Amino acid sequence: MTNEEPTNGKDIERLYRLLPSLNDLLLTASFEALLQSHSRSMVVASARATLAQIRQQISGGQHTPTSLAARVAALADEIASDLALNSRFSLQPVINATGVILHTNLGRAPLSQSALDHIVEVAKGYCNLELDLESGERSRRDVHAESLILRLLRMKTGMVGEELSNDPKAVVVVNNCAAATFLALNTLADRAEVVVSRGELVEIGGGFRVPEILVKSGALLREVGTTNKTRVSDYESAISPNTALLLRVHQSNFSIEGFTARPKLEELVSLGQKSNVPVFEDQGTGLIFSLERHGIKTEETLLESFRSGADLIAASGDKLLGGPQCGILVGRKDIIERIRQNPLLRAFRVDKLTYAALEATLIDHLAETADSIPIVRMLNTSLAEILRRCHWVADQVNSKMLAAEVVSAIGLIGGGTAPGARLQSSALSLQHAALGPQALLNALRRLQPPVIGRISDDRVLLDLRTVEPEFDVELARLLQEDL
Repeated sequence: MTNEEPTNGKDIERLYRLLPSLNDLLLTASFEALLQSHSRSMVVASARATLAQIRQQISGGQHTPTSLAARVAALADEIASDLALNSRFSLQPVINATGVILHTNLGRAPLSQSALDHIVEVAKGYCNLELDLESGERSRRDVHAESLILRLLRMKTGMVGEELSNDPKAVVVVNNCAAATFLALNTLADRAEVVVSRGELVEIGGGFRVPEILVKSGALLREVGTTNKTRVSDYESAISPNTALLLRVHQSNFSIEGFTARPKLEELVSLGQKSNVPVFEDQGTGLIFSLERHGIKTEETLLESFRSGADLIAASGDKLLGGPQCGILVGRKDIIERIRQNPLLRAFRVDKLTYAALEATLIDHLAETADSIPIVRMLNTSLAEILRRCHWVADQVNSKMLAAEVVSAIGLIGGGTAPGARLQSSALSLQHAALGPQALLNALRRLQPPVIGRISDDRVLLDLRTVEPEFDVELARLLQEDL
């Protein structure tokens, strides 16, 4: 303890008297400047909270006259920092340098420019969300996506003429694929059996488990086959008068290899038609283009599901479709009409902004300008281009504290898609003179905008496959100046 430290109640009382009142603070020049740039209520609330904190510190014997004077002198700057922090949005853009294209924690698919433009266009005023502009009558909000989804699927699968008239389809859009699955099960199989392979009773991120969704929906789970092998005959043996659906589930973030068997979707559809039991596929990814050019042959597409004749399909809009978070149900018109009558649909429906983004994304696909969709661009970016960008950024970083080296890296598609697939890439390997890998990773997240990387082999890696080229200059500046 120093000679200045308070030793009794009188010393503490003297310190209290050295603390300015709220009113006195507000009359100073520094606080008058704060009141010019922030509302009075915000400044008052911050100042009051800070003064209360200082009083607690005084009563706890944490201040001397010298330390208190220094704290009081810095009050305006402290409160200005507090106001700036409280005015910052919690949800903010980040630079995704993880190499995971569909990173669930980072919002999955970034939207195309046309989707962003359409969101702004629709959001800034009123729109015809549920109004038929021809008749002036109330309409369904699904019409803004239904015709585009069906046109896209039919165009990509080559369905024309008589095929279309004999295959009436309809669409429902809800807030995510889990909601789509739940709504379908609750509508079609409440208190009835759903036959599903044991190898498809998956758990995905956030604790979403297919068996639990089945139970909550009111459906009765009928497991068939084994973890690694399920045959069509297993489904056929399980069908009873109480069977409402044959369910096929995308295996999401895991794969089974080796001694395996899984029937083709067409085989299940054929069995369903023979047994008069609808087939529902939780396709999951929304993928409408082949990934074979990337060496990925195992990821089934939404087009294949549609072509198979499945009675109902659920897919995500924010995965490999490259659009906003939503769940898309495509199926027989009579089945979709039953789903539309379910009261729960209102709880799961999406808003005008989702429809705007989905509509624009679908038009991008229809116009065959898919490279305007960020995830497609990222998938198609050549290794040579990523390597060139890595070298450019590394060359800008010549700080005494930070060294950047270009190394090979392996990226992922992510988002519960193509679990076994790996994407060859290049990354910046960072080494800081004063910070270890975890501390450096934490420091990168505190930048503005935050930079999200990963640690591999005790190194911090920034994979540029998932960084849009427009951010290269900003990333170089952040690494050079702010670390």
